[in-house]
Amino acid sequence: MKLIFATLNENKAIELQKLMGNHIKVESLKELGFTEEIIESAHTLEGNSMLKADAVFDHFKRACFADDTGLEVESLNGAPGVYSARYAGPACDSEKNMALLLKNLSASANLKARFRTVITYKSGLQTKQFEGIVEGSIVREIQGAKGFGYDPIFKPFGSELTFGEMTLDEKNTFSHRARAFAKLKDYLLSQISL
Repeated sequence: MKLIFATLNENKAIELQKLMGNHIKVESLKELGFTEEIIESAHTLEGNSMLKADAVFDHFKRACFADDTGLEVESLNGAPGVYSARYAGPACDSEKNMALLLKNLSASANLKARFRTVITYKSGLQTKQFEGIVEGSIVREIQGAKGFGYDPIFKPFGSELTFGEMTLDEKNTFSHRARAFAKLKDYLLSQISL
């Protein structure tokens, strides 16, 4: 089975192919020559995920999926949330986003946070959404250089390492994205076996 992953982020595409295994081939937008940025104008992760899946399905007329992920910090009332990628401005600069988040948390004793991913799967017959959540906390200094986004300042509960210090395999044992994609994968494999 081939599925288009509605992302221009090659790191995410590589991460996802590893999760999907041999039964499902993930094709990235870059592989297919699609380079248009899809504007994420919704105010929820669910809405942005749906916008991206709709745009890619309308373009290719093939089964696809899209995700949107947000870091939700308890003491910041769930911010940056849906605005995680552009928290420090429209340039989507991870270092500036982390710096602003750490600044905004400097006076807070509550560092509890969670990553939440929402995936939208769309085919000609149906649209379904899947959610993955990992609970953890923000660390006060960058730790590690792996991963992307807020990975170097997020430590999942049950680990001594931030996502930025983990290998991809280690991260996938905790990851919000891995949990959401496991639900998508289980659903797709159940459809294949029907």
